[in-house]
Amino acid sequence: MAAAVASTTVAHWPTPTSLHLSTAKNKNAAVFLNSIPTCKITSSSSISKVQYGYGYSKRSSILTGFKPFSSPVMEFQDCTVKMEIDVPVGLAYKLYSDRESIPRWMPFISSVQVLKDKPDLSRWSLKYKALGQELEYSWLARNMQPTPNQKIHWRSLEGLPNRGSVRFFPKGSSSCLVELTVSYEVPGILAPVATALQPLLESLLRGGLERFSTLAKSTLAD
Repeated sequence: MAAAVASTTVAHWPTPTSLHLSTAKNKNAAVFLNSIPTCKITSSSSISKVQYGYGYSKRSSILTGFKPFSSPVMEFQDCTVKMEIDVPVGLAYKLYSDRESIPRWMPFISSVQVLKDKPDLSRWSLKYKALGQELEYSWLARNMQPTPNQKIHWRSLEGLPNRGSVRFFPKGSSSCLVELTVSYEVPGILAPVATALQPLLESLLRGGLERFSTLAKSTLAD
């Protein structure tokens, strides 16, 4: 998508004689290019890999010569899923606090690495295949001060903008309600597209909680 837009913009870049007629138009085009995810595609015999990142990318030859512009107004899209799990709230909280184990029940999260010198920070990698392509994102997150047996929450510091929380509500002595909320930031100009992605994200998160429930109950049985 980025390549298509970029090539169209370059083809209509104003000549010196028409610069005064199209300055505003091309400034808008450049801002639009900076606001969408940049795209780098590498091919192999079996799969094409697409890597996205927000803003200007020196690695993208299509954008060579463009100077980075400030991004337009951003907004967060929220997605929340809930599930009752038949384990005590303390066990559910303990299991979810182990960030490096999260890929066990969220398979689209390929890895989580807690920084040894700063354990409140962790590096996350996401991989998701769609339409024969592999999408890859990464970010550095900070875990905020938790509330034991009640709340875990985080915020990204760099990379893919996101934040979220996991809340735990006891339902008697042997079960609890787990509420997972993930918020992700997208360029304002792409907000309608981001909203359309909500059902997909909800499905991924709900599937993750189902796997977490299975894991938690098996841990309780051991």
